[in-house]
Amino acid sequence: MSGDVKGSDTSGAAVPGQPTDAELAEMSREELLALGGKLDGVEVVYKEPRWPVEGTKAEKRASRTVAYWLLAGGFFGLALLLVFLFWPWEHVPYGEEGERLYTLATPLYGFTFGMSILCIGIGAVLFQKKFIPEEITIQDRHDGASAEIHRKTIVANLTDALEGSTIKRRKLIGLSMGIGLGAFGLGTLVAFMGGLIKNPWKPVVPTADGKKAVLWTSGWTPRFHGETIYLARATGIPGESPFVKMRPEDIDAGGMETVFPWRESDGDGTTVESSHHLFEVAMGVRNPVMLIRIKPQDMKKVVKRQGQESFNFGELFAYTKVCSHLGCPSSLYEQQTYRILCPCHQSQFDALHF
Repeated sequence: MSGDVKGSDTSGAAVPGQPTDAELAEMSREELLALGGKLDGVEVVYKEPRWPVEGTKAEKRASRTVAYWLLAGGFFGLALLLVFLFWPWEHVPYGEEGERLYTLATPLYGFTFGMSILCIGIGAVLFQKKFIPEEITIQDRHDGASAEIHRKTIVANLTDALEGSTIKRRKLIGLSMGIGLGAFGLGTLVAFMGGLIKNPWKPVVPTADGKKAVLWTSGWTPRFHGETIYLARATGIPGESPFVKMRPEDIDAGGMETVFPWRESDGDGTTVESSHHLFEVAMGVRNPVMLIRIKPQDMKKVVKRQGQESFNFGELFAYTKVCSHLGCPSSLYEQQTYRILCPCHQSQFDALHF
């Protein structure tokens, strides 16, 4: 072969200086490496193995260090799986038994997931530094599409890289890598799939129209026909009832107030049972709504959707705080323009179009 093959993309007898397909098939890995370097304009300036003498104490110590990090990644990956499956994750109110364990659930997800990635990453970096041959190469830039001759030579390069890494004879590192990546992958897969396995329609609650899935209900859903649900404002005063009933005159024309559903059966928070009910009311995602009072002179601008003509009470209109874009809390309100704003993604809603 001559040096004029650089940059050519085809093989065969029709191209001077290049091997035929038959010659290409019979080439050894070393010959394919040399050919690939010439074709790609690559010059190997320096290449030496990290451990010229195999089996030294230093080499074994380096091998154990890499294995420790990979096994640590597997340990944290397995921990992620166990935490996701068995750690208490359902909400527990503040001060009740099990509240501390519940608050640790999300931090443990992040800690075990992050440590698994970190340990595997450190193990991979150490393996590259300790065992991949030290090499300096220079490559010329050139254009051209890949052809069969390049496919052959790139396979030879990848095979040479595998052999040079000595991973085949390092059983401890190979086993550790398999355990680490396997546990990490399994933990990540279960955590990802966990939210897809649970049936969101399975939990049901009694309503005035029979049992319904929780996702179709909120604190405003009547539990029986004729049930009275009051609009209540949060007091925010410790030691007192967390909610007080709203009256129409409590909100000025053009004003907005966040209100919550309150039933007489919920109590005033003085008992443990009542405190629990009111906590659920306050924490329910779909419970807080914006109560807006339209100015009398602006009532003529209100446009009601068909079938919702009776959804308001005089000048009072209620809107959920759950943004229809991505579920963010859209609680910003422009009094002069009746615009409801979502602070997260700047969505805007016209309160005059009901």
